[in-house]
Amino acid sequence: MLKQNIIAGLLLASLPFAAHAVDSFTMDPLHTYARFSVNHLGFSTMQGRFDKSGGKVILNRAAKSGSVDVTIEAASLTTGYDKRDAHLRSPDFFNVAEFPTLTYKSSAVKFKGDTPVSVEGNLTLLGVTKPVTLTILSFKCANHPMNKKELCGADASAQIKRSDFGMKFGLPNVGDDIKLVLEVEAYKD
Repeated sequence: MLKQNIIAGLLLASLPFAAHAVDSFTMDPLHTYARFSVNHLGFSTMQGRFDKSGGKVILNRAAKSGSVDVTIEAASLTTGYDKRDAHLRSPDFFNVAEFPTLTYKSSAVKFKGDTPVSVEGNLTLLGVTKPVTLTILSFKCANHPMNKKELCGADASAQIKRSDFGMKFGLPNVGDDIKLVLEVEAYKD
């Protein structure tokens, strides 16, 4: 009888852990991109993209919590014009030789119902770390229709001031307000 009670106690003790399963996801580098846009001389909005990024997403859907960890290769920046890209990679802007990566590490994921709606965290750019909140614009988890693996995807955005990170070249002609967009697809580990 004592043995049965110990086994029953162990099973009951393990129930909270099963009910709060934590899922880990690895970002698919072929379907994960960071983009930015900035006002150019008051005439137009210039768009840029980083072609190499990756990271991890941890979700505990039952507890409505999680984490996001993203690393972006600064030298993978592209705007569609080689001369501008070279200038953006220079010390005037992203200084990719000295600061080869941008990182975002979350401190909290906020949910509305069963859906994550924002991520609070810290962006490190040019060696400066500042709090940045990503607003999740869309979010979906399901089995991929072709390979049948579990996949989560999201689009998130944030607004930052580049001068807060020490990127001041060209102000005010090249805008200070930067819109960041992160498009993520991540497979369950």
